[in-house]
Amino acid sequence: MAGTALASWGGLAAPPTAQVVLHTSLGDILLVLFVARAPRSAAAFLAAVATGYYEGGAFTRTVRPGNDHGSPNISVLQAESRTGLPARAPVPHETTRQTGLRHQDGTVSLPRDAVGTATGAEFFICVGDQPALDFGGLRNKDGQGFAAFGQVVAGMQLVRRIWQMPTSRTSDDAYTEGQMLARPVIITSAARGR
Repeated sequence: MAGTALASWGGLAAPPTAQVVLHTSLGDILLVLFVARAPRSAAAFLAAVATGYYEGGAFTRTVRPGNDHGSPNISVLQAESRTGLPARAPVPHETTRQTGLRHQDGTVSLPRDAVGTATGAEFFICVGDQPALDFGGLRNKDGQGFAAFGQVVAGMQLVRRIWQMPTSRTSDDAYTEGQMLARPVIITSAARGR
């Protein structure tokens, strides 16, 4: 793991944490990223922030027990970068067993399909504890879970407010039907915090 952290930071030891502020059309959300514990996932997200991928992006999808098509049910709010940008390289998957992180209330994590397909150009925030998303959890048949890499430290009330907003936009994917926010909440900018 140490070699991974060094490689991600140009030969320098990774700082233990970093902060990112998401400025949205409804208010701000402050994230702390666990850079030393999840170096690949955090680095991919920070690179997306640094290159402006989230400026003009949005919170677009809310998954709740009443609209979830997977099992077991989960509660998350998902954001994506703005459209029309070049694809980002996939990130090697960091399991919660490797990092020691867990999908708890306010955890920030990378969505994926197959293992190793997350890119840092999308993320989700857990609303309540979501152990089914951890390594060994039952949400994915492969048992590898999702790559947790951060935590909301301010603005969780806003996250919950967005998560509860109406969902009426149609989706081109049956799996996400009924989960797309009627009015996506725009991320006006995302920047490293102090």
